Amino acid sequence: MLQEIALREWAVAVKALESGRQVIVLRKGGIAEETREFRLESPHFYLFPSYEHQRPELVKQETRDVVGDTIREAESHPGAVMIASYAEVADDIEVTDSETLSRLRDLHIWTEEYAEERLKWKKTKPLHVLVLRMYRLGKPVLVPMKESYGGCKSWLRFEDPLPELSGIPVLADDLFEERVEAVKRAIRGE
Repeated sequence: MLQEIALREWAVAVKALESGRQVIVLRKGGIAEETREFRLESPHFYLFPSYEHQRPELVKQETRDVVGDTIREAESHPGAVMIASYAEVADDIEVTDSETLSRLRDLHIWTEEYAEERLKWKKTKPLHVLVLRMYRLGKPVLVPMKESYGGCKSWLRFEDPLPELSGIPVLADDLFEERVEAVKRAIRGE
């Protein structure tokens, strides 16, 4: 059974994950993290779309329109957040250098400058590249926004139980394995 925990991620990145455009997220931890660093709290979790810090100029040109789309979608259900997917962690890779991060540039939506900014923030801590196997929920769930869900933190726990959910893989097994291998090759510099 899926724990009722969620990773807060920019809504535009959640859309990229849900569409199969990417299979990774880059995490350093939120400003309000108790541990002052990112920690993987569960091997599987819901994706909680966040709108607070996402800006079109921080994502690649071909993704910029999606930022506005996510905001309009959120405005269509004020006071609630649509949870439409969950993830299983296939790998948690720590990156500490710009060269390795640069080799991942074609595998995510963020600009190279913004990805580099994430790497350099809290420079004594590694950047976590989470490789995620994504699942679309059979039926998205509209979750009432609670005060505890806000703020600059990576993880949140739902206050109310979610209904039993089933998921459909975003990518077929063979395509997902190809994407994972592309991430591993990029990390190794091949």
